[in-house]
Amino acid sequence: MISFIKVNKNLIIYFLLFLIIIPIFGFNLLLNLLGNILLLIFLVPLLIFLITLIGFYSLKSKFNKCEQCGSISLGLNNTCINCGADLGNINFKKPGETTIEIKAEEIN
Repeated sequence: MISFIKVNKNLIIYFLLFLIIIPIFGFNLLLNLLGNILLLIFLVPLLIFLITLIGFYSLKSKFNKCEQCGSISLGLNNTCINCGADLGNINFKKPGETTIEIKAEEIN
């Protein structure tokens, strides 16, 4: 009889451990899986956006605008494709440093 109680106690203890501990780890795995999927859903588009933004600004920095004719080149040439002006001497000015001359005429 004593051995039967010991066997039953062990079975009861194992059964309680199975009912209490196993679902905790199962729910933890499920929550981790859902959390990782949500991170992928939100972070992958953000990463793609940041890579696109960095690529756009690096490409934008390579554009040269001719001071004489206003054409835009990619910066591979030192001379303008349209007018032949030297693009190596481009002076970058801040917007506050430039002035615009406007001549007003009366129209009768």
